[in-house]
Amino acid sequence: MRLKFLWFALIMSASCFAQSANFYFDKGVTAYNNRDYKTAIENFTRSIQINPRNIKAYVSRGIAKYYIQDYIGGIEDQHKALEINPTYGDAYFNIGDCEYNLQDYTAAIENYSKAIELNPKDIMAYMSRGFTKQYINDFAGAVSDFSIVIKLKPNLADGYTNRGFAKSYLEDFKGAIDDYTKAIQMNGSADAYFDRGKAKEALNDHKGALSDFNKALRENAKHTKALYNRALTKISLQDTDGALEDFDKALEIDPRYADAFYERGMLKIKVGQKEAGFQDLKAASGLGHEKAKRALLDLLK
Repeated sequence: MRLKFLWFALIMSASCFAQSANFYFDKGVTAYNNRDYKTAIENFTRSIQINPRNIKAYVSRGIAKYYIQDYIGGIEDQHKALEINPTYGDAYFNIGDCEYNLQDYTAAIENYSKAIELNPKDIMAYMSRGFTKQYINDFAGAVSDFSIVIKLKPNLADGYTNRGFAKSYLEDFKGAIDDYTKAIQMNGSADAYFDRGKAKEALNDHKGALSDFNKALRENAKHTKALYNRALTKISLQDTDGALEDFDKALEIDPRYADAFYERGMLKIKVGQKEAGFQDLKAASGLGHEKAKRALLDLLK
């Protein structure tokens, strides 16, 4: 009888143990979903204290730490999860995200690659690795990764947009335009029109660029980069008044847009508005714009 009682007690103890760990884990998930990351971390920690081999709690606590910018702590928790299960690919992906935010791009790429080795169809890992490769100027590698994303999920607009961006850095502007066009067919976002407009401008297709910048601004009237680039395109099309108007709008939205001050200042000087142009160059210089500083020195000689 004593042995049977002990066996029953052990079963009940283990059951309560699991329920208690799950209780705190579930509380952590609720807090996490409410973006209360500190409370989430506290509850995941309690779950871990009860069950030190709760891999989900380590992974979840690491993700919560990521969102409070404790990237080192996030990496440590993902490594603890990997000690329990070395084939848990999401942990490698999460480490990569933390390292990306620490600007350790080479290490991030290595961990995204480990995630891919464990799950060759992990679209997010390919996307993140491709995006990170651009920070080490490996644009050909980025194109390769985004191409795999497109192969795995042909209807994902971001795959085409990101590949188009990488192709632009490789000066494959025609290829970039093709990719942006496919992205626009799926999701005509302001950024996709803007990016295609820049690629067209690089090919001296000023009218095509103008059309795309107009479309970008119809989607988002406060897209300062579209206003700025449309102004540059209007200069190429000899529409001085239109260019000045766009620079004005861009600076109303972002009064610290140094490039806009510089280009507006140079344009004003070119059309004879020397004092107004000088003031724009001073504003750009005050914002750290190196070309504006040199232009001011030339004007003061």
